[in-house]
Amino acid sequence: MIDPFGRELSYLRVSVTDRCNLRCRYCMPADGVEMLNHDDILSYEEIVEVVGVAVGMGVRHVRLTGGEPLTRRDIVELVRMIAAIGGIDDLSMTTNGILLPQYAPALVAAGLGRVNVSLDTLDPQRFAEITRGGDVAAVLAGIDAAEAAGLAPIKLNCVVGEFSVDGDVEAIQEFGRRRDFEVRLIRHMHFATGEFTVVEGGAGGDCPRCNRLRLASDGHVRPCLFSDAAFNVRELGAAEALRRAAEAKPATGGPCEHNWMHGIGG
Repeated sequence: MIDPFGRELSYLRVSVTDRCNLRCRYCMPADGVEMLNHDDILSYEEIVEVVGVAVGMGVRHVRLTGGEPLTRRDIVELVRMIAAIGGIDDLSMTTNGILLPQYAPALVAAGLGRVNVSLDTLDPQRFAEITRGGDVAAVLAGIDAAEAAGLAPIKLNCVVGEFSVDGDVEAIQEFGRRRDFEVRLIRHMHFATGEFTVVEGGAGGDCPRCNRLRLASDGHVRPCLFSDAAFNVRELGAAEALRRAAEAKPATGGPCEHNWMHGIGG
């Protein structure tokens, strides 16, 4: 797929659920959100169909996201189904890491290649504040499990913004150096105003080089994280939804009204 600006779209991010076992302040509003009904969430068969069509249209990198993807029942089976699609060069997942001790070996056996783990601070109290009750020790145990299972290279996603304090970033970077993990610094994003920056250590936010489309858990294909444009695969069919999303991809992201990270996937 080629978008109107000549960018080859070879990367599909797939949000498999809008549910999460954390409540990060930058991801969810304080009063919570209304969860999607079960029937509104794509089935695994529907997800695999869309991914298969996308691969036929040139996608080579597929990343599973959420919410928290490991909270969806039988997630290992979805990994197995997607890994069986010929033509995918890189199958990865973004996770908060909490459930990796339970799932890491099975994910590797099913065909997952690597993980990005969200980690904004190593300080237990700060982590609990940012995530509204999370335990950083559980995330660190998940990172250990991923490394032991061979999910490599491990990348750490660290959100930097209004919830950060002095020392958070430095501690994460030092932790990454000690463990030979890549660290990606994500400046806090503001959907309503369209404010974002290029991810330090990654490719996100670099609009001239953007090669991705996003499949939300409700079946909408979105051309850009910072856009309200969306095309539903149930209404249009996978190929047409993907084609329209590619055609609607903007030169750069802008203000949008209805986006929250928990439902689209970062």
